Amino acid sequence: MAMIGVRGRVIGLALVPMAIIGILLLFQLIAGKIDDLDQSLRTRSAAIARQLAPAAEYGVASGNTEVLQTLLDKAAIEPDIRGVAVFADNGQRLAQAGQGAWLDVLQSKLPTDRIFLVEYKARLVYYAPITRTELVVDDFQTFDSPDAPTFESQTRLLGWVGLDVSRNATLKSQREAIVRSLLILLAGLGVSLYLAWLIGRQITRPILALTHTVSRIGEGHLNERVMPSGQAELGTLQRGVNHMAAHLQAMQGQMQEKIDQATARLVFQASHDVLTGLINRREFERRLEHTLLSAVQHEREHALCYMDLDQFKVINDTCGHAAGDELLRQLTQLLKGKLRERDTLARLGGDEFALLLENCNIQDAIEVAETFLAEVRRFRFKWDDRIFAVGMSVGMVAINRDSGAVSNLMSAADAACYVAKDRGRNQIHLYESSDSDLMRHRGEIQWVTRIQHALEEHKLRLYWQEIRRADAAPNAGRHVELLLRMLEDDGTEIPPMAFIPAAERYSLMPVIDSWVIQEAMRVCKNYLLSGPPQHCLFAVNLSGASLKAPAFRSMLLTYLQEMPELGPHLCFEITETAAIGNLVVVNEFIEAMRKFGCSFSLDDFGSGLSSFVYLKNLKVDYLKIDGAFVRDIVNNPIDRSMVEAINTIGHQMGLKTVAEFVESEAILSLLKKIGVDYVQGNVVHCPEPLTSLCGQV
Repeated sequence: MAMIGVRGRVIGLALVPMAIIGILLLFQLIAGKIDDLDQSLRTRSAAIARQLAPAAEYGVASGNTEVLQTLLDKAAIEPDIRGVAVFADNGQRLAQAGQGAWLDVLQSKLPTDRIFLVEYKARLVYYAPITRTELVVDDFQTFDSPDAPTFESQTRLLGWVGLDVSRNATLKSQREAIVRSLLILLAGLGVSLYLAWLIGRQITRPILALTHTVSRIGEGHLNERVMPSGQAELGTLQRGVNHMAAHLQAMQGQMQEKIDQATARLVFQASHDVLTGLINRREFERRLEHTLLSAVQHEREHALCYMDLDQFKVINDTCGHAAGDELLRQLTQLLKGKLRERDTLARLGGDEFALLLENCNIQDAIEVAETFLAEVRRFRFKWDDRIFAVGMSVGMVAINRDSGAVSNLMSAADAACYVAKDRGRNQIHLYESSDSDLMRHRGEIQWVTRIQHALEEHKLRLYWQEIRRADAAPNAGRHVELLLRMLEDDGTEIPPMAFIPAAERYSLMPVIDSWVIQEAMRVCKNYLLSGPPQHCLFAVNLSGASLKAPAFRSMLLTYLQEMPELGPHLCFEITETAAIGNLVVVNEFIEAMRKFGCSFSLDDFGSGLSSFVYLKNLKVDYLKIDGAFVRDIVNNPIDRSMVEAINTIGHQMGLKTVAEFVESEAILSLLKKIGVDYVQGNVVHCPEPLTSLCGQV
C-alpha cells in the first residue's frame, strides 16, 4: 500500500467499492441462474417420468412390448434424454430406447410409491413406479340399505420406468451464463475505472505537482518552486512549500560557507601538526618523496636533517605536559624564523623535527644546521620561576640519485641523529654508509629484532654455573648462578654479552628480566619439590632498568607474596653501576626483598670510579670482584692489588667476596692465598643446562 501513489489511492477508493458490489451481485446472479437451470431440468425430467409411468401401464400389464417400444421411442426424442427403459416388477427389462446405465431394480429396493432419483455428475436417472389400482366391490350388499356396499382400492406394482437425462446442456448453459455475467462485470469495471481515472486526475494533479516539487527540493534543487493553484487548503500547502524552499536555499548558502571553512581546517589538520602548526610526518614524507624524485630525474642535490631535542623529557617530567607543549611552540617560532624560502620544517612527533633543504649541497646544509643549532643553544625556556637550557642533536643525510626510497632516507637520518646523541648530544652528525658508529647502531637495531623474536618463539634458555668456596672446604649448601643464553634457529647458543648491550640501550631489559625471574621462580620451586639433599641458593642477575621500573618491582613482590618459601633460595645480583645510579631505589628494593629472606650480591665491583664511597651505603651480602681484575691477576700486580683491596674491605664490612672469571689453576691458587671466599669460572665449573642440576625443569 505504501508503494501506491495518491492518484492510485483515489482511483482505488472510487473503484474498489463499486467492484465489490458488482462482484457480489454477479455471484448472486450466477448462483440464481445456475439454480434455475438445474431446477428446470429436474422439474421437466420428473414430469416426463411421471407421465411415462401410467402410459406404460397397459403395455406392462398386457405384455405388449411393441406398444412399450413405440412409447419409449417417442419419449426418447425429447432433448436431453439419453435413454428410456421399462422394467417388470421382477426386474426384467421389457423395452429400452437410447442409451442408459441402469440400476438393478430388485437389488436397489426402489420405492413403489414415489419417483426415485439417482444423481450423477453429468446425468440424472429417474425411476417411476408403474402401478395398477383395482376396486373390490361386495355384490351382496345393496346401495340403499343401511349397510351400503363398500369399495376397496388395491394398488399393485407392475414395474418401473427408467429415464436417463443428460446434464451437459444445462452445464453448458450455466457456463455461458457465467461468462456473460463476467463480461458484463468487466465492462462495467472498465467504464468505472475510466471514470475514476478522470476524477482522480482532476483531484491529484496539483498534489502530484506538489510532490514532484518536494522531491526535487529533497534532491538538492532548492530553486524549485510549485505553481499555486488555489486559495484553499491545497494553496496554503503550496505556498508553505515555496516558503520552505526559499528558507532552505538561504540556509544552504550559509551551511556551504561553514562546510568550506571546516573542510579547509580539516585539510590543514590532515597535513599539519595541531600544536606547532608545522606540517606533520605524512605531509613531510610526501614532500620528501617529491624532492627525491627531482634528485633522481634532474640530478639535483638536497639535504635532510633529523632533529631531536635533548632536554625535552626533563622539562616535560618536571614541569608537566603544558610546559612541554609551550616549549615546542616557542622553539617552532624560533626555528621558523631561520628558514629559507624553499626549506621545509616539520614536526614528526614528540620532540622530533625534520628539516628538508631543497637545492642545497651538504656544505651549505651543514651551515644552515649550525645556525639552527646555535639558536637552540642560546635559547632559554622559562616556566614559572625556573629557567632551562635546551639542546638539539641533528642527523643529516644527503639526498641524491643514489639515496634510495624515502624510508631509507628517514632511517639514515634517524640513525645519524642517534649517533649525534650517543657522541655527547647537541651536535650534528653527517650520515655516511661506512661510519662505524652507524654500523654499530644498525647492528643493535638488528639485535632488537632478534631479541623480540627470541622472546616470542621461546628461544631464551637458563644455564647454571656453580660458585664454590676458594679453599675447597665442605659447604652446607650449593650456590649457583643462573646464566642467560639465546638460541639461534639452528640451535646455536648466543652468549649474553652479544645481545644484552642492545637490550639495555633499547629498554628491553625489563622484559628479559621478567622472563628470567619467572623461569628462576619455576626452577627454584621444582628444585624444592624434587626434595634435594642440600640447600641451594640461586643467583639471578637484575639490570638497572628493571630496578627502576615500578611494574617490575611490583611483579617480583607479587611472586614472593604468593610463594614466600622461595625467598631464602634467591640471591639477586645487582651491578655496581646500576646500584650507584639508583641508590635509593636499590636500598628500598633490598629492604622489601629481605623480608622474604632473599640475599643480595653486588656484581662487577671495582668497575666504577666511586665504588668504595658507595659500598657502605649498600646492604648486600656478597661482593663479586669485577672479572676485569681477576683475568690477569697472575701477571698484573695492579690487578692483584685491586683484588686484595676489595677483598680486605669486603671482609671488614662483613661481606663474602666472590671472584669471577677464574679461568686457570694459577688464578685459583693465587685467589686462595689472597683469601677470597668464593670463586666462579670455567676452571671451577663450566655452565650446564638446568636439567643437570635438578632434572626436567
